[in-house]
Amino acid sequence: MVPRSVGRQAGGAIGGVAGAASGAASTLSGAKVGASFGAVAGPVGIAVGTLAGALLGGLIGATAGTVAGSQLGDVVDEKYLSNCQCLDCGAVFRSSSRG
Repeated sequence: MVPRSVGRQAGGAIGGVAGAASGAASTLSGAKVGASFGAVAGPVGIAVGTLAGALLGGLIGATAGTVAGSQLGDVVDEKYLSNCQCLDCGAVFRSSSRG
Protein backbone atom coordinates (compact mmCIF):
# COMPACT_ATOMS: atom_id res chain seq x y z
CA MET A 1 0.00 0.00 0.00
CA VAL A 2 1.32 3.43 -0.95
CA PRO A 3 -0.22 6.87 -0.35
CA ARG A 4 -1.22 8.68 -3.53
CA SER A 5 -1.30 12.23 -2.05
CA VAL A 6 -3.49 13.59 -4.84
CA GLY A 7 -4.97 16.31 -2.63
CA ARG A 8 -1.56 17.36 -1.31
CA GLN A 9 -0.10 17.68 -4.80
CA ALA A 10 -3.10 19.56 -6.18
CA GLY A 11 -3.34 21.77 -3.10
CA GLY A 12 0.35 22.59 -3.29
CA ALA A 13 0.14 23.51 -6.97
CA ILE A 14 -3.00 25.62 -6.58
CA GLY A 15 -1.66 27.24 -3.41
CA GLY A 16 1.63 28.05 -5.12
CA VAL A 17 -0.10 29.75 -8.02
CA ALA A 18 -2.47 31.64 -5.72
CA GLY A 19 0.41 32.63 -3.44
CA ALA A 20 2.49 33.83 -6.38
CA ALA A 21 -0.47 35.87 -7.63
CA SER A 22 -0.93 37.35 -4.19
CA GLY A 23 2.79 38.02 -3.95
CA ALA A 24 2.76 39.62 -7.39
CA ALA A 25 -0.12 41.84 -6.31
CA SER A 26 1.92 43.02 -3.35
CA THR A 27 5.14 43.51 -5.32
CA LEU A 28 4.57 47.24 -5.29
CA SER A 29 5.17 47.39 -1.56
CA GLY A 30 8.14 45.02 -1.88
CA ALA A 31 9.55 47.15 -4.66
CA LYS A 32 9.18 50.29 -2.55
CA VAL A 33 11.00 48.68 0.38
CA GLY A 34 13.73 47.38 -1.93
CA ALA A 35 14.12 50.80 -3.54
CA SER A 36 14.47 52.50 -0.17
CA PHE A 37 17.21 50.06 0.87
CA GLY A 38 18.91 50.40 -2.51
CA ALA A 39 18.84 54.21 -2.38
CA VAL A 40 22.02 54.11 -0.32
CA ALA A 41 23.90 52.86 -3.42
CA GLY A 42 22.44 55.44 -5.80
CA PRO A 43 20.34 54.94 -8.96
CA VAL A 44 21.71 51.47 -9.70
CA GLY A 45 21.00 50.43 -6.12
CA ILE A 46 17.44 51.69 -6.42
CA ALA A 47 16.90 49.67 -9.60
CA VAL A 48 18.42 46.51 -8.14
CA GLY A 49 16.62 46.99 -4.83
CA THR A 50 13.29 47.48 -6.59
CA LEU A 51 13.74 44.32 -8.64
CA ALA A 52 14.93 42.30 -5.63
CA GLY A 53 12.03 43.50 -3.49
CA ALA A 54 9.49 42.59 -6.17
CA LEU A 55 11.01 39.13 -6.73
CA LEU A 56 11.17 38.42 -3.03
CA GLY A 57 7.51 39.38 -2.63
CA GLY A 58 6.51 36.90 -5.35
CA LEU A 59 8.73 34.12 -4.01
CA ILE A 60 7.55 34.50 -0.44
CA GLY A 61 3.93 34.53 -1.58
CA ALA A 62 4.40 31.40 -3.69
CA THR A 63 6.18 29.57 -0.87
CA ALA A 64 3.54 30.45 1.70
CA GLY A 65 0.76 29.46 -0.71
CA THR A 66 2.39 26.13 -1.51
CA VAL A 67 2.80 25.23 2.16
CA ALA A 68 -0.77 26.22 3.02
CA GLY A 69 -2.17 24.42 -0.03
CA SER A 70 -0.23 21.26 0.77
CA GLN A 71 -1.51 21.22 4.33
CA LEU A 72 -5.08 21.69 3.15
CA GLY A 73 -4.52 18.95 0.57
CA ASP A 74 -3.36 16.60 3.34
CA VAL A 75 -6.68 17.14 5.12
CA VAL A 76 -8.61 16.51 1.89
CA ASP A 77 -6.57 13.34 1.28
CA GLU A 78 -7.20 12.04 4.77
CA LYS A 79 -10.90 12.90 5.05
CA TYR A 80 -12.39 12.70 1.55
CA LEU A 81 -10.24 10.95 -1.07
CA SER A 82 -9.38 7.34 -1.72
CA ASN A 83 -5.76 8.01 -0.98
CA CYS A 84 -4.13 4.57 -0.82
CA GLN A 85 -3.23 2.24 -3.64
CA CYS A 86 -2.40 -1.44 -3.43
CA LEU A 87 0.92 -2.24 -5.10
CA ASP A 88 -0.16 -5.80 -5.91
CA CYS A 89 -3.54 -5.25 -7.60
CA GLY A 90 -3.66 -1.48 -8.18
CA ALA A 91 -6.92 -1.04 -6.23
CA VAL A 92 -7.49 2.42 -4.75
CA PHE A 93 -9.12 2.76 -1.33
CA ARG A 94 -9.41 4.91 1.79
CA SER A 95 -7.26 3.92 4.71
CA SER A 96 -9.21 3.62 7.95
CA SER A 97 -6.19 4.76 9.94
CA ARG A 98 -2.98 6.54 9.10
CA GLY A 99 0.19 5.60 10.75
